[in-house]
Amino acid sequence: MLVGVALAAILLGLAVPDFRATLERHAVRAAAADLLAALHLARSQAIGRGEIVAVAPLDAAGADWRQGWLVFADRDGDGRPGAADEVLFRRAAPAAGMRIWSGLTLAAPPFYVAYNSAGRTCRTDNALAANWGTLSLQSGSARRNIKINMLGRARLCDPATESGCTAAGE
Repeated sequence: MLVGVALAAILLGLAVPDFRATLERHAVRAAAADLLAALHLARSQAIGRGEIVAVAPLDAAGADWRQGWLVFADRDGDGRPGAADEVLFRRAAPAAGMRIWSGLTLAAPPFYVAYNSAGRTCRTDNALAANWGTLSLQSGSARRNIKINMLGRARLCDPATESGCTAAGE
């Protein structure tokens, strides 16, 4: 019986790291899919409403994506939700330990990805100036990147399996 318990303990010890990696991969995939869905929502709402719609971090400074994000019609053009802006969607913080960072052409906070009425990426204060780049998510060794081109198309990629899927800032 002791041999059976010892064997079970050894097998459980071997399975725990694998299980943790599985949880990290799942958390990154889920958060990346949610962020990509927010970008798609912002783009479709910008086209449908005929106004600038942005996706931005929830924190007050607009710099920390790990606190969650929101989609809003940015009517005052400051890249942050305000009294005149309509919030369309709010996403709470993803799993603890998740690292999320951006490498956009507009490199200083507040960070955001905005779309104009043509569905192209833009700055909130100038619908004709593009703001494109990469949003990267990582938990442990699991990573996903969201590549956004200047025409507004956002795609999800896995840097472990796809060439050209570099993280923000790489």
